[in-house]
Amino acid sequence: MLKRLDVRGVPAEELRHRLPKPIVAGDEPIAAVREILAAVEARGDAAVREYTERFDRVQLDELRVPPAALQAALERIDPTVRSALEAAAEEIEAFQRSTLTAPHTHQADGVVIRSWRQPVARAGCYVPGGRAIYPSTVLMTAIPAKVAGVAEVALCVPPERGTGTVPAVTLAAAAVAGVDEVYAIGGAQAIGALAFGTETIRPVDVIVGPGNVYVAVAKREVAGRGLVAIPSAFAGPSEVVVVADETVAAEFAAIDVIVQAEHGPDGLAWLVCWSDAVADSVSAAIEALVDRAPRKAEILSTLDLNGYAVVCDDAAQAIEVANVIAPEHLELLCDAAVAEVGRVRNAGAVFLGPHSPASVGDYAAGPSHTLPTYGSARFSSVLSVDDFTKHMHTVEVQPAGFERLAPHVVALARAEGFDAHASSITLRQAAR
Repeated sequence: MLKRLDVRGVPAEELRHRLPKPIVAGDEPIAAVREILAAVEARGDAAVREYTERFDRVQLDELRVPPAALQAALERIDPTVRSALEAAAEEIEAFQRSTLTAPHTHQADGVVIRSWRQPVARAGCYVPGGRAIYPSTVLMTAIPAKVAGVAEVALCVPPERGTGTVPAVTLAAAAVAGVDEVYAIGGAQAIGALAFGTETIRPVDVIVGPGNVYVAVAKREVAGRGLVAIPSAFAGPSEVVVVADETVAAEFAAIDVIVQAEHGPDGLAWLVCWSDAVADSVSAAIEALVDRAPRKAEILSTLDLNGYAVVCDDAAQAIEVANVIAPEHLELLCDAAVAEVGRVRNAGAVFLGPHSPASVGDYAAGPSHTLPTYGSARFSSVLSVDDFTKHMHTVEVQPAGFERLAPHVVALARAEGFDAHASSITLRQAAR
C-alpha cells in the first residue's frame, strides 16, 4: 500500500533528486482556471451561476446565504458539536491574540519611526466542500481575520449537490467566528468573484483558505495580476510526513499517516523511519486500518499516488528527508522528538510526541490549520493575523536627524543619477 523507498547511504545533497516530488498542476487545470476567471471577470454573477450549475449541479437563485440562517443553524445543530465549535474558537482566538504586537517606536539621533499593523478592510475566506464539510476551516480562517481587526469577512463555500445549500454546521461555525457574509459558491469561480467582484459580491483585499488544485491555481492567477493579496503558502491538498521509531505504537503512526490521506486525492502521506521493522509494522497497521475505514476510497486515492514508506540511515537523515519534502504537517513520533525538532527547517506545522497528532492542530490547538503545501513550507508559513494586516510606518526627521542624514542621501541620490532626490535635500539645506 505504501511504496517503499530506501535512501540509506544517500548523501544529503542528493536526497532532493532521489525523492518523488508532488506535481502542482499541469496545463489542463491552469487553462481551465483561466477560462473560468475570465468569464467571472467579464460576466459576474451570471458566470458564477453557470459554473456552479456545471460543477456543483445546482441552480442558485441567490448567491448569498441569508444572514439569519447563520444563527438559526447554530441554534439547531447538535449541542455537543456547538460546544466543540465554541471551545475550538476560544482556543484559536486566544492563540491569535497572543501573537499581536503593539505599535512600535524607534528613535535614533533625531529620527523617529513609528510602525504598526493596519488591518485590511475586507477579507475573503474560502472553505472547501464536495468530498467533506469543513466547519473547522471556517474557524481557522475567519477568526485570525477578526482578531487582526478586519471589518468585513466574506466566506465562500461550495453548495451541496441537490439542495444548493451550505451545510448547517458550516453556517454555525460562521456564526461562531463572526463571519459577515456567506456565499454558496465554490471552485475557481468563487476565487474570481472575491477578487474581481460581481453584482452581488464586493471584491476583497485578501483571499485565504485551502482548496483543491483548481482553487489554489486560481488564487495564484489573481495574485499574479496584483488584484488581491494571497498568502505565499500554496494551500492545496493535505499532506503529512510521519517520522516514527520503535518507541511509538505502530498503530499511532499508521493512523496519523491515514488522517491526512482521508481528505482525498492529490495529497501526500509519508512514513519516514530508520528501521525495516518499523516500516513493516506501520505499513501492516495501515493496511488493516484502511481496510475498515469509512473513507477507504479517499485514503486509497492518496496512498496509491503519493503514499511512501522511506527507510533512512538514522534520525538525522529522516529529518533531512522531511526538510526536502517540506510537508504541510510533520509529526515526530520518535524518542527525543523535542531534541530532534532543532533539525527541522521546512514544515508548515510540527507535532511532537505520541499525544500530539496533527488532528489536534486541525481542530483545536490554536494555530490555524491553513498551512503551506507542495513544498511551499520552504519559504512560507501558517495562516496568521499577519496575512490580514499591512505593516505601516511614519518617518519624522527632526533637525538634528536631517543634518546627520542629509549628506548621505545627497551622495546616494547623485550616485544613482536622481538629481531631484538630491535637490529635495540641498534646497532645504540652503533655506536654513
